[in-house]
Amino acid sequence: MLKGKNFFCLLDFQRKDIELILDTSFMMKRWVYTNSVQKILEGKSVALIFEKPSTRTRISSEVAVYKLGGFPMVFDKNVLQLSRGETVEDTGAVMGRMVNGIGARVLKHETLERLARSSGLPVVNLLSNFSHPLQGLTDMMTIKEKFGDRKVKISFVGDGRDNVLMSLASISCSLGYDLNVASPSSMRPDPSLMERIEERCDETGASMDFMEDPYEAVRGTSVVYTDVWISMGEESIAETKKKQLGNYRVTSDLMKYTTEDSIFMHCLPAVRGEEVDAEVIDGKRSAVWDQAENRLYTAMAVFSLFL
Repeated sequence: MLKGKNFFCLLDFQRKDIELILDTSFMMKRWVYTNSVQKILEGKSVALIFEKPSTRTRISSEVAVYKLGGFPMVFDKNVLQLSRGETVEDTGAVMGRMVNGIGARVLKHETLERLARSSGLPVVNLLSNFSHPLQGLTDMMTIKEKFGDRKVKISFVGDGRDNVLMSLASISCSLGYDLNVASPSSMRPDPSLMERIEERCDETGASMDFMEDPYEAVRGTSVVYTDVWISMGEESIAETKKKQLGNYRVTSDLMKYTTEDSIFMHCLPAVRGEEVDAEVIDGKRSAVWDQAENRLYTAMAVFSLFL
């Protein structure tokens, strides 16, 4: 069903496809815990390209391919001829003749599309400026682990244009979960992307609401999510963004307005004292380490299904 397709954005897939990937992620976790992983990628090579620094994505992707019996080939941009001006198209054309699939963490989303066209291979989005679909899968896997099939309400506190938020919104709306976003009015998503998310919400009966008051946004929610204020490449506007987001920190006081069984989530890396206080991310409500571990199983699911 999914073999040979590209994995760029969760909105590219219907609810049944997303549920299949999540079911497979849970199966992969059971396989790992019971030491019974099937070598689905045996004899296959996967090129993993990283234009940006990475910890969880790098580790989970490489280990995922290895555990499935494949051969992961990890490339920093600087070790490829891309660093000397070779085109994305030439790089993709060569890889298309030598490997079986590509995973790429890129600065521009269009690079993924160019790699797919030139290589003829399935390409997995390991993060782009547009979306982070593997993270979205991981987030929903973690929520389902904590709450089962309950349609708990989710809140996000921070930059409303965040690519992690966009993937969280994509999967939440696709599966019928309501999402509140607390962000400054000046930080709203691209209208064309929001149109796609709203269409998906209409299909499933979910909602995505923006609010300026973080207390209003988290009230009665069971999941509180945030991300770093300054993404890679935004260093030049760091001080301006910090001033804009100064009131959008997840604190112990903010968590008091959530449900009794609420959890805190963060895609990591985190800056304690900025977007989240240490007592929250390191406290008993924090699910960030389970969330980080689940990156492995969602990567295994996607590589096994798409390659």
